[in-house]
Amino acid sequence: MLSKLFPKEFNFFDFFDKEMGYVEDASKLFKKIVNHGEVTEAFREEMRDIEHNGDKMAYAIIETLNKTFITPFDREDIHALAKKLDDVNDMLNTIISRMKVYRITKPNKYLIEFSEIIEKSTASLGTAVRGLRNTKNMNAVLEACRQVSKFESEGDKLRDKSLGDLVDNEKDPFEFIKWKEICQDAETVLDICKVVGHVVETILVKQA
Repeated sequence: MLSKLFPKEFNFFDFFDKEMGYVEDASKLFKKIVNHGEVTEAFREEMRDIEHNGDKMAYAIIETLNKTFITPFDREDIHALAKKLDDVNDMLNTIISRMKVYRITKPNKYLIEFSEIIEKSTASLGTAVRGLRNTKNMNAVLEACRQVSKFESEGDKLRDKSLGDLVDNEKDPFEFIKWKEICQDAETVLDICKVVGHVVETILVKQA
């Protein structure tokens, strides 16, 4: 199965680019679903496909890492980058599953705002990850990582705002619980993106 998805000649940068592409696809689809308000079966399957392809890519990177003696940067950093990028997809998939289980049928203004921040964060991550190919891109990569950290801070503020709104205005305990979980999970996506940014920064420091 893997041979159909990936070329025989392995290049870590190519594979990270591809894994990053799945993260960006997932964030764009997440935004689309959130704006629609309801997780249709077609949306659910599309997100699952992206998440599964991301899993396969992360597995391929780690499997090849175990067979490769010469790597473009430290082995532990390659492993961490592959794993944490996959974690972003996993969490987005988890939120969509939760929305489906909780029978969400209309848009939520806070989740829409989270989806916009997440899309911006993954776009900046894309700049950072793809910039690892060339050490001359160091300043651009570091700036992209700083942007990811900024988006994570925005997510913290949005989480607090959304939870405060729930405390003040939501009287239905089930509605309170389900939206509390969903908003906290959305903020967790941004936390994971920030961790990915830190991994990229670590790679740059070691390469300097």
